[in-house]
Amino acid sequence: MSEHEKTKQELAQEYDASQIQVLEGLEAVRKRPGMYIGSTSGAGLHHLVWEIVDNSIDEALAGFASNIKISIEKDNSIKVTDDGRGIPVDIQAHSGRPAVETVYTVLHAGGKFGGGGYKVSGGLHGVGASVVNALSKKLIVQVYKNGNIYQQQYEQGVIMTDLTIVGETDQHGTVVQFWPDPEIFTETTVFDFEKLSIRVRELAFLNKGLNISITDNRPDEPLIHEYYYEGGIKSYVEYLNQNKKPLFDEIVYVEGEQDDIQVEVALQYTDGYHTSLFSFANNIHTYEGGTHESGAKTALTRVINDYGKRTKILKENEENLTGEDVREGLTMVLSIKHPDPQFEGQTKTKLGNSEARTITDRLFSSTFEKFLMENPQTARQIVEKGILAAKARLAAKRAREVTRKKSGLEISNLPGKLADCASKDPSESELFIVEGDSAGGSAKQGRSRHFQAILPIRGKILNVEKASLDRILANEEIRSLFTAMGTGFGGDFDVTKARYHKLVIMTDADVDGAHIRTLLLTLFYRYMRPLVEAGYVYIAQPPLFQVKQGKKEAYLQSEEELIEYIASIPATPKPSVQRYKGLGEMDAEQLWDTTMNPENRRFARVSVEDAIEADAVLSMLMGEKVEPRRNFIQDNAEYVENLDI
Repeated sequence: MSEHEKTKQELAQEYDASQIQVLEGLEAVRKRPGMYIGSTSGAGLHHLVWEIVDNSIDEALAGFASNIKISIEKDNSIKVTDDGRGIPVDIQAHSGRPAVETVYTVLHAGGKFGGGGYKVSGGLHGVGASVVNALSKKLIVQVYKNGNIYQQQYEQGVIMTDLTIVGETDQHGTVVQFWPDPEIFTETTVFDFEKLSIRVRELAFLNKGLNISITDNRPDEPLIHEYYYEGGIKSYVEYLNQNKKPLFDEIVYVEGEQDDIQVEVALQYTDGYHTSLFSFANNIHTYEGGTHESGAKTALTRVINDYGKRTKILKENEENLTGEDVREGLTMVLSIKHPDPQFEGQTKTKLGNSEARTITDRLFSSTFEKFLMENPQTARQIVEKGILAAKARLAAKRAREVTRKKSGLEISNLPGKLADCASKDPSESELFIVEGDSAGGSAKQGRSRHFQAILPIRGKILNVEKASLDRILANEEIRSLFTAMGTGFGGDFDVTKARYHKLVIMTDADVDGAHIRTLLLTLFYRYMRPLVEAGYVYIAQPPLFQVKQGKKEAYLQSEEELIEYIASIPATPKPSVQRYKGLGEMDAEQLWDTTMNPENRRFARVSVEDAIEADAVLSMLMGEKVEPRRNFIQDNAEYVENLDI
């Protein structure tokens, strides 16, 4: 028997009630659910699923589970099944009750604190099972263990039945089914299958060799998404680059372990201009980066510069490439598994362990250096791409000096075509980006000058997905927008300097208007993303129709609303219907009444639920490759009813 098999067998035997430690009670969860799951909105509702799935993933990380099944049942409950060891059912010493009951009814009870149950854990606080139980109308847990099926039922965290044997089995694992409590989740208790699927796929990428599936049993024909990636994060990079043009076919992959910290890095360069770097710690997406990400970035920059100088691709008298230069066009996924991760902040999105920086740097740099030495042609492409990026950076720096203001609030430095508002309070100020001069004129006349600013743009701005930064800054419309907002852009972006807390895209309701809107959203996502993340970006929704009947008039957003409205009014006198092709058809008063007046208007707030998915979609819709875009249009053309051509 190998040492690994022996350790695994010993761990399996030792995973019993003695490893379930009790730290505190469960009283506060229902009173303050936001403290435990972030919110009681849709985001908090979906968080419940991951608290249960994390426990199954921990079994997989420990080497005891290889299959996880998640299903949304017809009654909108969630069922999670794994083939792990099964939660211990013997009596827990501290409570005198079965261990599984302790796990589900006591906060901070789990096998994750003493280091005995799990070497690495994604569900960090051990609160998952009990919090989900407390916030569920009903929860049933079944444990397949010792040849028996054990079952216990709870309602709102309260034990309804003792742990009882309900059958015999030759299987092992845990099945948890829960029904979210509508008393807690007042906004919605309906799960979004697509949203869950995206995270399930991510978990499959991050845990190579794991079979994980999600099924939606609510439709007549169940929807099933099954994921399995033998390549792990290599497959992830391949997925992220499917709509991009890689510089080289092979995906660089690094895997290593030191001091019980496992590090995986996969990367590939594309001919694009944007960096797609996603880091994870114990399967948790570290949106804000952290020490592991810093270590990988430092190693990447140092190794490329060293190689460039050694091979004379970079001349001795030339400056070293910066981190920004060497990351242009890079797609990288970094995943570490740490036995004791320290996350900064409640959101667990930035890793703070100092040793993670050193270990990631060391493991990644040695392997990446070897890759460059063994692949001189690819290595040259990487260094030369960095040199081109450096030239573009210096050109952009010169352009940046032109756009930089002495002070963000100096009117003399603002774009000439900006009709600014009187208010200097960003929290009440709104900037409308308006398509065309005629609509811009109406908007300027119809606005409230106190808090509404107007910036007209002419034609379609540059597609930033296909352009280098120096070309972007040479575009007058984009420069005007950067200057008006006062935030800077890209790496220099500072959301606290935003002169307006509402940035509103106001374009015509036709194909050209939609295209301009998409180009602007691409710009915001790539170069001003914190604005989107702060919830400052909105899309105005002007009416499509005006209906007049006598002295009465109404404005309607869609054909459905029009049909419904016409059906609700008398047939005489005959109503007249006007369809607006563009904002320029409205006079100043109409534009104010329908689209700009806070009392009547409709805005859609732009948000990024999933940065990785947004990255992939933007690459597909706005990037160089035509075929993925054509396929997308063909697949979705059936949903387009009225196309303006």
